[in-house]
Amino acid sequence: MKLTAENGQSIANHCLFRNDELTGSGAAPEGAVIVDGIISQYGFHPDRLQSHRADIVSMLGDLSDDFKSNGGGGMSFLNACMTKDGELWAEHPTIAMLFALGMGIGAVSYNLPRDIWPALPGSMPYVTINSDLLSVAT
Repeated sequence: MKLTAENGQSIANHCLFRNDELTGSGAAPEGAVIVDGIISQYGFHPDRLQSHRADIVSMLGDLSDDFKSNGGGGMSFLNACMTKDGELWAEHPTIAMLFALGMGIGAVSYNLPRDIWPALPGSMPYVTINSDLLSVAT
C-alpha cells in the first residue's frame, strides 16, 4: 500500500475503537491494543489492527532506510514527513498515527525513554522500524 496521508488515516480510522465499542467510562474494552503514542494514547481493535498488518508494514517500508534497524538504526520523528524517495506524504499528526499503528503491530519502537525526549531536537523522539519484523510480517 502506498504511503499517503489518506491511506494512513483510513487504516487508523478502521483500527480505532468506535464510540459504541467503548466501555461506559469511555475506556477501551479489555483486549484492546493500547499504544502510548508520540502525541496521545490510542486504543486499537486487535482484530482490525492485525487485518491491516501488511498495509502498515508496506507504508512503514516507504520511509527512509534511516528509520530501519538494519539501516540507520532510527531517526528523529521530525524527519518522517518525507518518503524514502523524497516525497512529502503527511503532516506530523498523521505520521504519529502511522507510528502508533506500527507500535501496535510490534514493528516500531522508541530509541529512548519519553523522559529523555526534551533533550532531543524539537523535543521529539527517535523512532526505529524493526526490519526483522517487517520482513516476516508480509
